[in-house]
Amino acid sequence: MTQSLFFSRSDKLGDPFEGSVSKANIKLRPSVYQNKIPEKSLKQSSQFMEKIRYHTYLNCWHMNENESDAMWKLYAKNNTGIAIQSTYKNLVGVLNENDEVYIGAVNYIDYEKDWLPEGFTYWPFMHKQNSFKSENELRTILQRFPNIRNGISIDVPESVGINIPIEIHDLIEDIYIAPTSPEWFYKLVNSILDKYELQKKVIFSKLSEKPMY
Repeated sequence: MTQSLFFSRSDKLGDPFEGSVSKANIKLRPSVYQNKIPEKSLKQSSQFMEKIRYHTYLNCWHMNENESDAMWKLYAKNNTGIAIQSTYKNLVGVLNENDEVYIGAVNYIDYEKDWLPEGFTYWPFMHKQNSFKSENELRTILQRFPNIRNGISIDVPESVGINIPIEIHDLIEDIYIAPTSPEWFYKLVNSILDKYELQKKVIFSKLSEKPMY
C-alpha cells in the first residue's frame, strides 16, 4: 500500500477542455484588457497555458450528502467498485503540510457566455462547463515543471500522474460498496482492510437495498 493520493495529469482525464478558457474570453479580451496587452503576448500566453495541461495534476472528489447513482454508473461499471467517503476537513488535514496543493470547489460556467478568470494558472482547471455540473466536484490540484539548466521544461512528461504521500487512516471515514456487488467482493474489501490494519466500516450501497411495497 502506497499510503498516497494519486494525482492524474490533467490531459488524461478524458475532457479535452481541461485547462482551456471559455469562448467568451476570446471575444471579451479586447474590451477587458482595452488593448493594453499586445496580441503577441496573448498568443504566447495561450500557447503556454496549453502546455501547462501536461504539468497540472488533479485529484478529484464528488461532493454530496447522499450517494449518486450517476457517479456509480460512471466510475464503477463492473459492479465491483468502491467509494471512499471522507470530509473536506480530512482532505485538508492530510494535505496540510504540502504547500504545492490547492484545494477548491469547481465552478461551472457557460463557456459560450461566461468570462473565466485569467492571470492565475490554476483557474482554468477550477472551472468546467455546465454540462458537468452533476459531478459537483471538489478538486485538489498541483503544478510541477521539471527543472532544467536554463529554467523549466514544458515538454510532455513521461509520467501520467503523481503519488502524494498522506496518512490514509486520517483521510477515510467509511467505504461504500458499489450497487449489485456480490458478497465475495464485500468480504474481499474487508480482508484487505484487515491486512493493512485499516479499521474502517464497509457499507453496501443503499441503492442495492430491496424496494419496499
